[in-house]
Amino acid sequence: MEGNTRLSDSNSAQRFEAAVGPHLDAAYNLARWLTRTPHDADDVVQEAYLRAFRFFGGFRGGDARAWLLAIVRNTFYTWLEQHRRNGQGVEYDEATIGLHTVEAGEEALHGTDPEKLLLRAADQGLVEAALSKLPVDYREILVLRELEELSYKEIAEIVGVPLGTVMSRLSRARAQLRVQIEAMDQR
Repeated sequence: MEGNTRLSDSNSAQRFEAAVGPHLDAAYNLARWLTRTPHDADDVVQEAYLRAFRFFGGFRGGDARAWLLAIVRNTFYTWLEQHRRNGQGVEYDEATIGLHTVEAGEEALHGTDPEKLLLRAADQGLVEAALSKLPVDYREILVLRELEELSYKEIAEIVGVPLGTVMSRLSRARAQLRVQIEAMDQR
């Protein structure tokens, strides 16, 4: 009997890894934008991954990415509540949240002109700084839609709100982001 249990556990772990593993980058991306620091994002994703593994038996198929991102989001709110209760502030470190690294294929895509790369990095930094100033419910909607390219329906499932709420939050988030960018750009 014990051999069958181990085989079953092994198969379950393999199915979990096949379903959830490809979405770890998306999970980290969402956690990084919600927590605002890479270290805290690592903690949130690790806890979310453990929760997902623990409850994988209840996963009935469908979109594993949306399922995992919903767990990351819920784990973040648990993490946030624990930090508030413990009196720990959640700080924003502008130096650690940036996406200013040039990816391997990015140089070929955008050329090696230093001026163009500098302008692109400045624009990207401006958008990142503006996005980080948005309230978390707007930030998460924008990250899920614009960076993770999820549908409105998937976002509604992850966030647990009606489709119309997703659309209105997204509209307000984009408007606030635009205001933030314009204000920062005029400095």
